[in-house]
Order: sequence, then structure tokens, then C-alpha cells
Amino acid sequence: MEFVLLGFSDSPDLQWILFGLFLFIYSTILMCNIIIILITKTFPALQTPMYFYLRNFSFLEICYVTATIPRMLMDLYTQKGNISLLACAAQMFFVLTLGSTECLLLTAMAYDCYVAICNPLHYSLVMNHKVCMQLVAASWISGIPVQIGQTYQIFSLPFCQSNIIGDFFCDFPPVLKLVCGDTFMNEIEAYLIVLVFVVVPFLLIIVSYDKIISSILKISLVRGRSKAFSTCSSHLIVVILFYGTASITYLQANANQSEGMQKLLSLFYTILIPTLNPTIYTLRNKDIMMALRKLITTLST
Repeated sequence: MEFVLLGFSDSPDLQWILFGLFLFIYSTILMCNIIIILITKTFPALQTPMYFYLRNFSFLEICYVTATIPRMLMDLYTQKGNISLLACAAQMFFVLTLGSTECLLLTAMAYDCYVAICNPLHYSLVMNHKVCMQLVAASWISGIPVQIGQTYQIFSLPFCQSNIIGDFFCDFPPVLKLVCGDTFMNEIEAYLIVLVFVVVPFLLIIVSYDKIISSILKISLVRGRSKAFSTCSSHLIVVILFYGTASITYLQANANQSEGMQKLLSLFYTILIPTLNPTIYTLRNKDIMMALRKLITTLST
């Protein structure tokens, strides 16, 4: 009736250090993303489609880390990893759904970059408010029915092996390993979902950036090239980091991957990348940095 999340129980001497570290990381992610949401919502200069997508992306990051880190902090604090079947299924559903949303939202952001650089004269016409709302709504909603079905199917299977999950949250690969019986169809279904929500969006992003880079190279002025590329370089960095680790994790869902490697990959795409994202998007964006300075000046006076 329950699983045990192994988490970091193999390092009992580091439990409190890890608790403090992850609490600080979680607080930092929340604070940075809330600031980005407030800045992009408040300042008139940032009322553009690009920052509308960034605001949604920041809110998504808050939801994404909240699906995993609070539970991990509780396990570190109590030094117990017991989690009910229902709670485990709920956590897996939210992680998979929010991950699907991130893939689709990053694709929408790539399309926005493509239109801004390759078709700037028609940018305001193409990326109007209605189109932006539709793309964002599709990103949030599309994965929900698919992940409900996948989660239900996995937790309808019999678990007759060990109930110990060698990770710090209920993710698809470690839970699938605990299923007894034939999981071939579940693996095929997982690969199809990865194809739709990871591979296809990634290919669309690659095509978008192929067009973007071709357009940038046609710009004669070096300053113009630099400005054009800086518009989308932050997004490209985030895409490479997120898609790289997510692909390695889910395309090897039932491979003989060590628990240590699985845990390292999970830490990377659920905690490290969300920690880096606000820094990548703010430090490389002059408009946000300028708005942040104005906000600090206003608060200090």
C-alpha cells in the first residue's frame, strides 16, 4: 500500500546539510521566479509576447519544483521516505504533466523567437494576444489527459517486487522497475509519449533555430548580429540543458541504469536547471536587468 523513497538515506551524516541546502535552493527558485513574474507584469516596456511566455515559464518552474522539493525536504527532516500509493501516483502525474508543459512552452518560445527575427515586420500581427493565449493554453492543457492515462495504467499494474524507490521522488523509470510482469506495452506507450512531447517539439525547436541562425548570418552589421542572437540565446541554453537530461532519463526508462546515475539526472533536471533558469534569463537580458534596477531603486527610496 506504500512505497519508500530511498532519497539520500545512504548518506545519513549529510541529512541536515542537504536539508539546509535544498531549502535554500527552493527558496531561491521561488523568490527569483516571483520577481521575474512581478517585473514582466508591472513594467510597461516588458508587455510583449516574449515576456508573456517568460512569465508563464517562471510560474511553471515554481509549480515544477513544488511538485518534488517540499516532499524531499519533509523526508530529509523526518528521515523517513514512506509515501502512499495515491500520493506517489499524484506526484508522478504532476511531474510528468509539468514536464510535458515545459517541452511545449519552450517550443512556443522558440516560435516567438523565430517570428521576431525572421519575420519582424509582421511580428505584432502574427504574435497577437489571442495567438499567445492559445499557444500557452495548449502547452498547459495538452499533457493532462495523456499523463492521467499513463499514470493510471502504471499504478493499475501489480507491484510484487521491492517497494523501495531508489530516487527522491516518484518518477516514471524507477517506479516502472518495481512492476512485476510484462511492461512491454507500457514502455512502448512511454516511448510514444516521449516522441510526441519531447522529440517532436525538440525537432520543431531545431528547425526554428536553423531558420533563426540563417537569418542572423545574413545581417551585415556585427552589432546587429549580436543583438539578434542575444534575443534568443538564453532560451537556446535552457532548451539544451532541459531536453538533454530529460531525453537521457526517459528514453532509457527501463534500462539497467544505476540508482546513483538516475538520482543524479533527476537532481539535474528537477532542481539544478530550475535554479539556473532565472539567472540565465535575467543576466543575459538587458530589459529585465534595467527593470530590476528600477524596482530596487523604487523599493530603497
